[in-house]
Formats: sequence, C-alpha cells, structure tokens
Amino acid sequence: MEKYANVAEYMAGLPEMQQNVAQIMRDLLADAAPDAKEVLSYNMPAIKQNGKVLVYFAATQKHLGFYPTPAPIVAFEAQLKDFQTSKGTIQIPYDQPLPVKLIREIVAFRVKEVSGE
Repeated sequence: MEKYANVAEYMAGLPEMQQNVAQIMRDLLADAAPDAKEVLSYNMPAIKQNGKVLVYFAATQKHLGFYPTPAPIVAFEAQLKDFQTSKGTIQIPYDQPLPVKLIREIVAFRVKEVSGE
C-alpha cells in the first residue's frame, strides 16, 4: 500500500470516479466543520478538531468508507439502516448519492463529542 504525504497526494492517486466522490466528501466535511483541520491519519483523509480526529474517509474499490468512530454508529443506527456498517465504519456505495444531511449530523455529533458538550 502506498504511503501518502498529505491529503492532496492521496486524492491525486485515486481513479477519477473515486476521486470525484472523495472530493465531494472532502468539501462537505470542510463545510460541516469549518474549524477543523484537514489531516492525513492512518493513511486516510481526516478532519481534526481540539486535537482529536472527528471523522476519516477512504475511497475503496466498491464504496466510500466513512469512519466517524463507534459512538455515531450507535447514535444514528436508525438513519444508517440502509448502509453496511460495522463498529466504526459506514460503507457508502458509489452508486448511491452521499447522504449529505446525515453526514453533516454525524460531524456535528462528533464536534460536540470532542468539545466535551
């Protein structure tokens, strides 16, 4: 597996379709958490606030992996019923639009969580 120096390098290495979806996610996260800093963590794009990663994402062959940590998976269980999930992962198939409202809600949940609210 290739090691990336930064998010731009990660994005540039993706096939066009995956790159397009990942860029939509990247822009969405920047808008949803304007005080967060974009970082590369575990070789994946992520956003970090108050010294803690809010969420990660990664383009895989069949889906966009969205990694909001375990708590949101439990908190948003009902809204995630149409997605394949695991302890800290949401798989968003490329043939479905990104669930923008849900992603924004999950990011807001994580911002509160890392802020101690």
